[in-house]
Amino acid sequence: MRFRHKAAAGLATLLLPLSGLVALASPAQAADSATATYTKTQDWGSGFEGKWTVKNTGTTPLNSWTVEWDFPAGTRVTSAWDATVTNSGDHWTAKNLGWNGTLAPGASISFGFNGSGSGSPSGCKLNGGSCDGSSVPGDKAPSAPGTPTASNITDTSVRLSWSAATDDKGVKNYDVLRDGARVATVTGTSYTDTGLAKGTDYSYAVQARDTADQTGPVSGSVKVRTTGNTEEPPPTGDKVKLGYFTEWGVYGRNYHVKNLVTSGSASKITHINYAFGNVKNGQCTVDDTFAAYEKAYTADQSVSGTADTWDQPLRGNFNQLRQLKAKYPHIKVLYSFGGWTYSGGFGQAAQNAAAFAKSCKQVVEDPRWADVFDGIDIDWEYPNACGLTCDTSGPAAFRTLSQALRAEFGKDYLVTAAITADASAGGKIDAADYGGAAQYLDWYNVMTYDYFGAWDRTGPTAPHSPLTSYNGIPQEAFNSAAAIAKLKAKGVPASKLLLGIGFYGRGWTGVTQSAPGGTATGPAAGTYEAGIEDYKILKNSCPATGTIAGTAYAHCGTNWWSYDTPATINSKMAWAKNQGLGGAFFWEFSGDTANGELVNAIDGGLK
Repeated sequence: MRFRHKAAAGLATLLLPLSGLVALASPAQAADSATATYTKTQDWGSGFEGKWTVKNTGTTPLNSWTVEWDFPAGTRVTSAWDATVTNSGDHWTAKNLGWNGTLAPGASISFGFNGSGSGSPSGCKLNGGSCDGSSVPGDKAPSAPGTPTASNITDTSVRLSWSAATDDKGVKNYDVLRDGARVATVTGTSYTDTGLAKGTDYSYAVQARDTADQTGPVSGSVKVRTTGNTEEPPPTGDKVKLGYFTEWGVYGRNYHVKNLVTSGSASKITHINYAFGNVKNGQCTVDDTFAAYEKAYTADQSVSGTADTWDQPLRGNFNQLRQLKAKYPHIKVLYSFGGWTYSGGFGQAAQNAAAFAKSCKQVVEDPRWADVFDGIDIDWEYPNACGLTCDTSGPAAFRTLSQALRAEFGKDYLVTAAITADASAGGKIDAADYGGAAQYLDWYNVMTYDYFGAWDRTGPTAPHSPLTSYNGIPQEAFNSAAAIAKLKAKGVPASKLLLGIGFYGRGWTGVTQSAPGGTATGPAAGTYEAGIEDYKILKNSCPATGTIAGTAYAHCGTNWWSYDTPATINSKMAWAKNQGLGGAFFWEFSGDTANGELVNAIDGGLK
C-alpha cells in the first residue's frame, strides 16, 4: 500500500500518562553489579526536572531494569520520558520501555521526568537491590509455569491446572491471568474461574511468584470457550470483509480499537489486519512496542470499559484487540508484516524462508498475546521488482516464502498476502509466481488502488482506483478488472481474491479541467501528506462532481481529487460478487467517517 509509512510520532520520545500503570516488560532480574544514580538537572522553584541513570557495572548483560524510590509528601512526578513511571502513594517505580531494557556490560541508559514540589528521592532500589550496587539480592525470578489445561467447562466456569514453576528459593504462589488481567492468586497449581459469560471466548495464562514476590515469565496461554448460547452479532455473510488497522494510528490520527465499536464497523467486518510488523535481518519483529502492547488505556478509552491496571501483563493495541474479539467473537485478527516501507526486508527473509517463518510464528504466538491473532498476512508489495527499493530475489521467492509460512503455521492459522495489482505486460504481477503460491495461501488482498496519483506532478489527472479501463486512461492494464483477470489467468481461484478499496483520495492542484485527463502543477495539500486525504475529509471539503471507471472524482477550486464513495463502493461490491471473488478489503479504518459509512457500504454490497 503505497503510502503506508510510520508516523513520526511513533518514533518520538513519549510523554507517558501517570495513572498508576506500568509498561509490559519481562520481570526485572535481580541487580547484578548495577547502579542507579539521581541528578536534579533543573529547578524552577515550584517544580524541577530529574534524571536517573542506570549503569551495568557487571560482566553480563542486564536484560531489564526497574528503579524504585520514595518521595516525601507533596513531591511527585508530573510527566516522564524514556521509561514508564508509576506510583502507589509516595512510592514511585520506573520500568524500561521495549527498546531500552537491555544494557551490555559497561553501558548505561538515562530516563527523565518533570516533577512538582521540592523533595528528593530516598530508599532507591534497582531490580530489588541497592542502587549503589553494594547489596545484590542474588534471588533469581521463578521460571514460567506450564501452559494451563482447561477442564470442567460450563456456561459460567472453567477449571485450570498447570505444571509447577521452579525457583532457587521456592515458589510462593501463582497469578492466574484471564485475557491478560490477573483474576486470582493461588498457592496451588489449579484454579476454578467462575462468574463467566456463557458462549464466550477467554484466554488464560499463569505466572509464578517467589518468596521475594518476584514474578517470573508468563506461561503459554490456553483458549477457552464457555458453553451455552453466544450473543454474537448476526452473521456477516460468506464473504470476507477485511480492514487494516494501523499501529501508528493511535498517535496523530487518534484512532483506536474502540473506534471500531463506536462507528458500528466491528459488527460489519469479518477480519482485521494489524499493520505493521517489521521485517529485519530476515525475521519478523514487533515494530512499535509502545503502541502494540505497552500503551495504557483508561476506562473510557477501552473497548471493555475497564481501565488498564499497573500489573497486567498486556496493554496497548493488542489488549484492545483481545477485548474487541471478546465482544465480537466472529472477528478474526491477522498480524500483517511488511507494507510499502518494510517490504525491503523480505529479500533477505526469502534466503532462509524456513527460519523467517519460524520467527514470524514466534511473534504471532508470543504467550502474552497468542490468543489475539488468528493468522499472518505478508505485505510483500514488490517481490522480484522495484518499489521503495528494488528486489532481486527471483520469481520463485514469493512462492517459496508462502510455502514456508504454511508449513510453519499449519492448517489452523490463516496465511494471506497483500499483492500488487499491476497487470501491465511484464509488470509486477508477472514478476512473481502468484499462481504457484496461491495453493499455500487463504487469499490475496489485491491492492487495486494507487494506480495514479500526484507523484506524477503534472498529471494527467486520473482516478487512483479505477474499476475498469476507460478512454484516455494514462496506462493500460492499470485497473482492477485487468488485475483480477490476470491473476485468474495465472491459476489463482476467484474465491482467493479480495478486491481492494482505499478509504482515501489522491489529488492534484493547479487543475482547471473538471473531467479526468487535465494537467496539474503538483499534489494537492493533505492533512498528513501532500496528494492524499481521508474520505471523511474529502466528502465535505471537495464533494464528488462525477464518476469515471467506477470511481468518483471531484473538482473544487483548482484541486482535483478521486476517491470512492458509498455509491461507487456499492457498484464495486456488485462487480466483485459477479466475478465470484472472496470478498473485499480496505486501507484503512481511520479514513472512514465516525459512523463507518464506507464499511457499511462494503458490508451491504457483499450481502
